[in-house]
Amino acid sequence: MITRDLENFSRFARACSSDFGAACAKAAFLVAPEGFALAEQSASDNSYMDMQMSVNAERALAQHRGLQQAMSRTLPTLCFPGDPHTPDGLFPNNVFATAPGRLILGHMRHPVRQAEVERADIRGYFRDVLGCVEVDLRPQSGICELTGSLVIDHARGLGFCGLSERCDEAGAAAMHGAFGLRATLLFDLAPGEYHSNVVLSVLAGRAAVIAADGFADPAVAAAIAGLYAPHAVMLSAAEKQAFAGNCLALSADQVWMSEAARAGLSAGHRDQLRAAGFELRSVPLDEIEKAGGSFRCCVAEVF
Repeated sequence: MITRDLENFSRFARACSSDFGAACAKAAFLVAPEGFALAEQSASDNSYMDMQMSVNAERALAQHRGLQQAMSRTLPTLCFPGDPHTPDGLFPNNVFATAPGRLILGHMRHPVRQAEVERADIRGYFRDVLGCVEVDLRPQSGICELTGSLVIDHARGLGFCGLSERCDEAGAAAMHGAFGLRATLLFDLAPGEYHSNVVLSVLAGRAAVIAADGFADPAVAAAIAGLYAPHAVMLSAAEKQAFAGNCLALSADQVWMSEAARAGLSAGHRDQLRAAGFELRSVPLDEIEKAGGSFRCCVAEVF
């Protein structure tokens, strides 16, 4: 099922058992921010970027190394070298995604990001070392920036796909098929939002973090919250702006986000995550966040 119909999707989703697959990834990979810089093309439709800000490439690299070191204590975390010619390469989850036995290649909107898909080392690792089959979504016409646009409940096989300049309906349908999902809900993001994973995260299949003002229709946010109640954390606009929605469950009992996101999260919402069974972990990423993404954007999951 792939639909915009909230009632039908909600009815179907509630009937889905948590037997689709592992709720959390078994490993992850990163791409280092070599020659860290702000990408002008990406800034054209990413309101979280400010091209007037100065950036410190060495500080970004240091924060990224700290990210890998911290994550590696929870799950195996590889890091591929970056390329100064692809400044958004440190956000690989938009370009590469995995499902059991598959490496999925996204169809990116901007040429500077399209170049990332050609990485022979990343593709070769998954194809030749891990034995994954490539599923290349570039030949189809739809734009689809993978798990930037598509938030997945891996336990139940459900997708939540926000449409924007970075993903259209054709691209959403291509991702639905590539991931082999049971059902995908389509909805429009609010004007100014570029990726779903800034306004929504599903945590280990049993909780959700939702920024309702990131959705064009508040009823969509309410419907998703209903699926994960009582563990639906409804973010304020300030919490969303601090990237609290760009979080990720690296294990069944740990939710990770940036230090700025954690600092911006209210005490009540931190308590709500603890009540859902999660320890809250964070790392400093403020230099990297100048590029318009945060913790979730940096992490490509391996299933």
